[in-house]
Amino acid sequence: MSSQNALSDRTMVISGASRGIGLAIAVAAARQGANVVLLAKTAEPHPKLKGTVHTAVADIEAAGGKAVAVVGDVRKEDDVQRAVDTAVQHFGGIDICVNNASAIATEPTESLSVKKYDLMQEINCRGTFLLTKAALPHLRKSSDPHILTIAPPVNMNPYWLGVHPSYTLSKYGMSLLTLGFAAEYADSGVAANCLWPETYIATSAVANTPDGEALIAASRSPEIMADAAVEILSRPAKETTGQCFVDADVLAESGVTDLSRYGGGDNPRWDFFLDKD
Repeated sequence: MSSQNALSDRTMVISGASRGIGLAIAVAAARQGANVVLLAKTAEPHPKLKGTVHTAVADIEAAGGKAVAVVGDVRKEDDVQRAVDTAVQHFGGIDICVNNASAIATEPTESLSVKKYDLMQEINCRGTFLLTKAALPHLRKSSDPHILTIAPPVNMNPYWLGVHPSYTLSKYGMSLLTLGFAAEYADSGVAANCLWPETYIATSAVANTPDGEALIAASRSPEIMADAAVEILSRPAKETTGQCFVDADVLAESGVTDLSRYGGGDNPRWDFFLDKD
């Protein structure tokens, strides 16, 4: 695993990190000495979802890091620029850009509303493009710049194409953009990788589904994604780019094979886009 303070004095900008996987990544990075700027919409508590950008900042500071909240929408160019400018003003630059904000709707095509379709493409694809684009001038000045996107391997199995085509498009769009950034900025030394969970992750979004209780019991904690993210971000950028990582594989490579502490039981629920074979 990465050494203590592996991210010391490095500055991360992350989208959608008021709770769940994004918050876990921000807290884990803070434990390693990172400064964190959070861009998220949740300024006031949601009736069903715990956490705001302000409680997230408190959690990050409690973990030993420095954090600044920017209340904004990753779909809006001005809000994204404000988050990037905040990172530069407060911490002098940007070393890490994490594209975490994401929307999901899995209804069949004929019953999926155009509004939900647009929301997924705008948050997932447009948001990834906007945040990365705004961060890139600063990333290129960093000595070890990383882009990390919470997106899956591009699996062309017809099952994943057919089960929810519009959601699949939006997530594969995030993956393709990130792999594209890796190729586009290879000569600049900017790493760009994707990270995806092997199993369902125990987040409030999962808990609020109709089968929430059973799914949470079969889900691993967000900390597995956080530990995998820190491991990737601690590797030299020039040697770690253009890959679609899965959390359990990253941890196995770093010597962690007992995943029981992350929960999920003996038979955790496999995540979307991964074939169990």
